[in-house]
Amino acid sequence: MTLTAKGQLTRQRIIEGTAAHLRSQDPGSMTLDDVRAVTRTSKGQLFHYFPGGKEELLLAVARLEAGRVLDDQQPYLGSLDSWAAWERWRDAVIARYRAQGTQCPLGSLMNQIGSVPGAAEVSATLLRQWQEQVRRGIAAMQANGKIRARVDAERTAGAFIAGIQGGVTVLRTTGKVDHLEAILDVLISYLRDGR
Repeated sequence: MTLTAKGQLTRQRIIEGTAAHLRSQDPGSMTLDDVRAVTRTSKGQLFHYFPGGKEELLLAVARLEAGRVLDDQQPYLGSLDSWAAWERWRDAVIARYRAQGTQCPLGSLMNQIGSVPGAAEVSATLLRQWQEQVRRGIAAMQANGKIRARVDAERTAGAFIAGIQGGVTVLRTTGKVDHLEAILDVLISYLRDGR
């Protein structure tokens, strides 16, 4: 569907309004009437921009939230070229998830739309992009001689992403960021050792 500039703005307003609403409650309890009320949108407009209904809208919101995961870590994630930058990135990750608490907008959305075509790709794309940025940071530090050359940048970046996701899962259960802090500290220490 080709949209005018005004149409693109309306569609984006619906997505962002829905995302804000979902951050305050469980996606499973949201109805399209809720979306209409929050976004001041008619039923016709909703189905014009999201002909697939609620699932299509939630998939668009999931893409927005996935982008926010990476955006919240910038500019640090994009410039992991010093130990100070790694520490600032670590702090940004922890701050993001501490503020989020036990509610994970993206996780809740993905649980809701897990079987919708395209949902798995949203998560896979996020994880791939995130891992690639961490890998680039490791490679940049290796090029500067700050991380030993024998460290496998791809595998270690994968460990960071898996560790963060594990820490977030524990956070959602316990309400504490301790495990997330621990895995980031252990992995950064691993990178620092044996330069």
